[in-house]
Amino acid sequence: MPGVWTLAEFRENTINSVSYELLAWGRSLADTLGVELSSIVLGYEIKDVETLFDHGADTVYKIDDKRIEHFLPDVYSNILCSLVKQYDPQIIIASATTYGRTIMPILSTKLNTGLTADCTKLEIGEDGTLLQTRPAIGGNVMATIRTQTKPQMATVRPRSKKPISYDKSQGKIIIPKIEDELFKSAYRWIKFEKDESTDLPIQEADVVIAGGRGMKDEKNFEMLYELAKKLNGVVGASRTAVDMGWIPYSHQVGLSGKTVSPHLYMALGISGAIQHIAGMSSSDIVIAVNTDPDAPIFNVADFGIIGDATEIIPELLKALGDKDE
Repeated sequence: MPGVWTLAEFRENTINSVSYELLAWGRSLADTLGVELSSIVLGYEIKDVETLFDHGADTVYKIDDKRIEHFLPDVYSNILCSLVKQYDPQIIIASATTYGRTIMPILSTKLNTGLTADCTKLEIGEDGTLLQTRPAIGGNVMATIRTQTKPQMATVRPRSKKPISYDKSQGKIIIPKIEDELFKSAYRWIKFEKDESTDLPIQEADVVIAGGRGMKDEKNFEMLYELAKKLNGVVGASRTAVDMGWIPYSHQVGLSGKTVSPHLYMALGISGAIQHIAGMSSSDIVIAVNTDPDAPIFNVADFGIIGDATEIIPELLKALGDKDE
């Protein structure tokens, strides 16, 4: 019987936590349909696959091979496409991380099916099809999308659901045989350089302190880093700040950057262009500081302060005091 698949992520020799979040999404869908929930994991020297059973999986498809030690989009998509054609899942979901955003469009093209990105809600309709809800028009409306072709595919925003504990006495691990032809790649791996500007990717942070043009100068971003440290958060930015060279692209929030869903998002000196709002509108609490009382960011803010961010942040830092006290 066709089931629900989630694409697990194996990074830095461990199963990434977004894999468990995906299983929480998938468990609800699989239970509604009365089908199995499977997790697909690709990599080399994969460890701890049993933890996927603890968080909702009935079955794990494990592809462990030295030739996919590094992420090669064409090889990964070739393997996944082959598995889909062999096992015929009804639904495939991935996280809207760099991995999911890269592999899912390629896979949907190969399978000639639809894909809905950055979903914040997934449920099964009365006819058994997947209803995929995501923000549209810069987060001003929520659109629900139904894909008629199979498999139905979607990516979901990281941190939009908490992992669950699942009482599964014993799950199945399936190790499919992959043809050598599928491992041929048009890419050549050179090296991986880790972003040293932050310890935690902004998509995975509980607190994001984001700055824009209103920060006035690159040196003023030091205040954002200090504030982020005090609040155990990370620094984000608008596209304008990135284009000006004030901060690396890996910190950019928005349609052309990263989509974030933290508990707290502070927009400091960010006017709130529709492209930026689309990348942070699902944050739990939004605090905005801007000199323009008509700035669009105030339309999505829970708390707004009309003022100069470069003057307000020092006062906030003073009020927070020494983090180590």
